[in-house]
Amino acid sequence: MIPGAHLPPLRAVRALSARLGPSRHLYSDGSRNGGEGPSDTVHSNGGGVREGEEEVTGPDAGRFPREMLLRLPPPGGPPESDDDDGENFAPGHGPRIRSFEDVRLEGDRIFRILLQDGPGFSARQALDEMRPKVSNALVREVLFRIVVSVDSVNRERFPRLAYKFFVWAGQQEGYRHDTSMYNLVMKVFAECGEVKAMWRLFEEMAEKGLPVSARTFHLLICASGKVGLRRRLVERFIKLSTFSYRPFRNAFNAILHTLLTIEQYSLIEWVHEKMILEGYLPDVLTYNIVMRAKYMLGRLDQFHRLLDEMGRNGLTPDLHTYNLLLHVLGKGDKPLAALNLLNYMSDVGCVPNVLHFTNLIDGLGRAGNLEACKYFFDEMVKKGCEPDVVCYTVMITSYVAAGEFEEAQRFFDDMLVRGQLPNVYTYNSMIRGLCTVGEFDKAFSMLKDMESHGCTPNFSVYSSLVSRMRNAGKDSQANNVIKYMTDKGHYLHLLSRFGGYRRC
Repeated sequence: MIPGAHLPPLRAVRALSARLGPSRHLYSDGSRNGGEGPSDTVHSNGGGVREGEEEVTGPDAGRFPREMLLRLPPPGGPPESDDDDGENFAPGHGPRIRSFEDVRLEGDRIFRILLQDGPGFSARQALDEMRPKVSNALVREVLFRIVVSVDSVNRERFPRLAYKFFVWAGQQEGYRHDTSMYNLVMKVFAECGEVKAMWRLFEEMAEKGLPVSARTFHLLICASGKVGLRRRLVERFIKLSTFSYRPFRNAFNAILHTLLTIEQYSLIEWVHEKMILEGYLPDVLTYNIVMRAKYMLGRLDQFHRLLDEMGRNGLTPDLHTYNLLLHVLGKGDKPLAALNLLNYMSDVGCVPNVLHFTNLIDGLGRAGNLEACKYFFDEMVKKGCEPDVVCYTVMITSYVAAGEFEEAQRFFDDMLVRGQLPNVYTYNSMIRGLCTVGEFDKAFSMLKDMESHGCTPNFSVYSSLVSRMRNAGKDSQANNVIKYMTDKGHYLHLLSRFGGYRRC
């Protein structure tokens, strides 16, 4: 039983996270004056996509992003409204396969007609003559084709084509655009940097009384780069009577959750303040989001104040609250406090799962406490939690970062034996580790093996390997890696980042 277990849950948790000093070894009574929170600056590209980024340097190099480990799913699953803008569009099953194939073929014909639009050819007239049966599925198919086809050459032309088709479809008898179709056109505009056009569509939706969704907000907030514009958008959505914020409790939670997914932590603070001023009571989800923002901004004093406030308001932590607390304790190098919290969770019926252990291990790994990482990994297995690819990757990365590649290799081998397939982060860490011990040929071989195991290297993997080879004076091998990348057709638009390389 943990100290203070007779106290109300939040007070006990608060005591653990604040009063038990950091301990380098699991059962040591000594303490250090180490920082609890992250010292790194939070960066975001708006959509949270990291696929094309350059190699991250510093203490967090190659680590699994905390944003992914600490993510919060929306309550109760997907929204009730039809908010699919086509990004997850897939063919149906059984008897619907035939109709999907018909839609695909008809969408392909329309897309080719649109590409011909210009002087001497009217796409609108050709569509009138074609007389397709317009439906949500067909409009989605055409717009989605445009979205995935946008590149630097056509990004000025494609928004006009998308809008021309959108207007034409909306004028056809028996058909009316819904929210998801507006979202998909906004997606085309967003890909092409047409922010003003997105706002005009948003205004049109409001005029027609169409419900706007969390996805609509997400598209607009990502495209609206200036802080002032983003705040204006938040205020507009809060007051919007047609904002369909389900499954969230209120509009504020829907907005806060979206801001969390795009890592707008400072804006989360502002929205939270506005929420309180307007008399809305935070729930557990609200606290989880705002505490996560405070932690990511390094404001641990405010983090703890929110935790106290949560208890005073009679709210009980959920699995996601504990997940965040365990990561904070790990990053603050407080393994004893973390152990007590895990025991407390079991006592109150909130049994820790593999994600809780993984977040704790990730925090401890960032703090450099490998002894505690290994202890909690073993404890997890003893408790019947099967480590997944993310947990193994966190362990491997921690050992690589500490220069203990043999241990990293042991975990990688064990992972394969247990049937867990490595992901891009696992391979990146292993390639990094092989480079640190001078095994550049093996590192290149592992890069080649990735695709045979169904895992496409991201740019960070290539960048990491090339830079480490060059730093070791292996310029010829580095050029071979770049050539391999170009031969595969990967990241050709990022080739200029490899200074000094010339394609033959």
